[in-house]
Amino acid sequence: MPMIASLLCGLVFGAGLLISGMVQPTKVIGFLDIFGAWDPSLAVVMMAALAVSVPGFMLAKGRSRPLLAARNFWPARDDIDRPLVVGSTLFGIGWGLVGLCPGPALENLATLSPDVFVFVAAMAAGMVLRDLWQRSRSATPQEQALTSADG
Repeated sequence: MPMIASLLCGLVFGAGLLISGMVQPTKVIGFLDIFGAWDPSLAVVMMAALAVSVPGFMLAKGRSRPLLAARNFWPARDDIDRPLVVGSTLFGIGWGLVGLCPGPALENLATLSPDVFVFVAAMAAGMVLRDLWQRSRSATPQEQALTSADG
């Protein structure tokens, strides 16, 4: 049942991206261009998303257990640290330069645009590099010494 719920949530999210125009890089860049030809229509999309999600989260927080899972998976941390700031900054720069974030980029693969394929490949490479970097940082000093001794 959780797989079906995930599929339905993904379909609703994808449909929302299509209907709102978030998959159109020119629309996103127009929204971000506050000193030029600003397109405020995506602000309406964001407000509508908040109008739906805030009551939904309030309802979910009020339940002792979710409907389709054994337990809740709320975030365990609420602090702001360096990796969060750096990651958010990189995400914002990429979104501002290209007009795509991960969800719309994946939807835009259907256009068969070479630019979108390059963007998704770069995004995937960044994810892999981040995972490798994170693993190397979390390895114990003894594991790091063994790894460097192995060559």
